[in-house]
Amino acid sequence: MRGEGGARLRWRDLPPHVRDGVGDVLGSPVVRADSQAGGFSPGSADRVVTATGRRAFVKAVGPEPNAHSPQLHRREGRVSAGLPPSLPVPRLLGTVDDGGWVALVLEEVDGHQPALPWRPADVAAVLDALAALAAGATPCPVPDLPAAADALREDFAGFDRLAADGVRLPALGELRGLARRGVASLGGDTLAHADLRADNVLLTAGGAVLVDWPHACRGPVWLDALLLLVEVERYGGHDVDALLATSPTTRDADPGELTAVLAGLAAYFLDGARRPAPPGLPTLREFQRVQGEALLAWVRRRAGLAAG
Repeated sequence: MRGEGGARLRWRDLPPHVRDGVGDVLGSPVVRADSQAGGFSPGSADRVVTATGRRAFVKAVGPEPNAHSPQLHRREGRVSAGLPPSLPVPRLLGTVDDGGWVALVLEEVDGHQPALPWRPADVAAVLDALAALAAGATPCPVPDLPAAADALREDFAGFDRLAADGVRLPALGELRGLARRGVASLGGDTLAHADLRADNVLLTAGGAVLVDWPHACRGPVWLDALLLLVEVERYGGHDVDALLATSPTTRDADPGELTAVLAGLAAYFLDGARRPAPPGLPTLREFQRVQGEALLAWVRRRAGLAAG
């Protein structure tokens, strides 16, 4: 749910001891690094090659400009360490953590991000990966992950905060009720990525691989597919309601619960969009505004609410 378009560091920007630590994890110094674009993190993202030819993917971040980012990397490291190798995810090879800087050293995935707008074959590949994830990660195999309802409760209260601040939206009372129902609909014990967008997916010859796991939680089997289709809907070109009705992890879900969770997500985006940009994340708020407005229109259609 966090977005796209951050200003990333490059490999050469990392402190020498962090680069040396990555070489220690891989058993040989890094001699080449190809920086990757995309995502919202202000940290680095590099495909690296060592002196012995070993390849890996490294993401690293320090306490500046965003003091929260190292904690996200630490959390992702803990989650990735617990992900079973049978799931469509990259394997964690090791971490470097000096108390300020954190680097995650991951298996390199030979793939590319989906194109935007989403292509039908790419959507199908990710939905297939989510079906495999649900089959292999129910019950949730990673210990101590928060429940989705607990992780998203404050986010889903965005409409309440808008109302308290006097923001006027058509049918705001109904939207607030839907978002509250959304929180109550998030029960379940399936491992959820909880932040699925094109920049958190790699398409390979063997299918889709799901990357970047700092927001993982335990929730309903359909949560990740619903989150994926939020972005698919924003870019257009697909009948997302038909996909919800036919996809393996969503076809048996209560349509009203899906709509309620979509309302909670719209509340998160629209409330977040009016706040100052966090340090190092200059494009976040505009992303949230565009996503929130598109999502709100979808919620209104599904719930039969007036647009004003």
